[in-house]
Amino acid sequence: MRSDLDKAPWGLKLAAGAGLLYLFVPLLIIFVYAFTTEEKSFVWPPPGLTLKWFAVTWGRPDVWVALSLSLQVAAVATAIAMVLGTLCAAAVSQTRFFGREMISLLVILPIALPGIITGIALRSAFSMFEIPFSFWTIVLGHATFCVVVVYNNAVARFRRTSGSLIEASMDLGADGFQTFRYVILPNIGTALLAGGMLAFALSFDEVIVTTFTAGQQQTLPLWMLEELIRPRQRPVTNVVAMVVVLVTFLPILLAFYLTRDGDQVAGAGK
Repeated sequence: MRSDLDKAPWGLKLAAGAGLLYLFVPLLIIFVYAFTTEEKSFVWPPPGLTLKWFAVTWGRPDVWVALSLSLQVAAVATAIAMVLGTLCAAAVSQTRFFGREMISLLVILPIALPGIITGIALRSAFSMFEIPFSFWTIVLGHATFCVVVVYNNAVARFRRTSGSLIEASMDLGADGFQTFRYVILPNIGTALLAGGMLAFALSFDEVIVTTFTAGQQQTLPLWMLEELIRPRQRPVTNVVAMVVVLVTFLPILLAFYLTRDGDQVAGAGK
């Protein structure tokens, strides 16, 4: 039996291949420039290849400071998003109340708005309440869109989870916490994990909102942006770019594998 790929027209295959090349060739070029022997300009093809820039990057304290800040911000913002996103998803999908659809719209609005609008709004709010820029202002900025990612994953899984499972658990004497731990969480766990991974990846490489909420601090993407404007060692920036690609790609890949069989929910259709 021929596969669906074999049945696809050649034109469609060529278009898909061209789209993939358009997306990934620039990334491959960045990877190649991380090994170039040329320090001050981008010459193609590179005059030579070397591994010395990895050692140079390892020894740059400013890279480590920026990387540490990005990881901490992403971790805390993801944790906040996991809690708030799950609670919002549970309220919207499991209950009926006036204004439910409006609340759902307001929750997903931050990711639909341009990042610069969100950044300006947050900066204005921090200035109005005289909140100094700090680690927590960056976290609050990132949490606004991380919540949306977790919410979207959780609400979709909640809606596919049979309500009769929760009712049966309550009828058998389980309290709210036990029902959540033994019935709800096993059904939505992979969706929450996938949402958390996507939120972490989005937070780790966020630039626009961070620009308005970081003050004098530098996350890794902001460090890269400054190095592109006033470079000291161009290949170091490309080495860091490789790290960013890997740190963001791996959670997205894991999230894809966790959710590709998401329609298999316990109790569905019973």
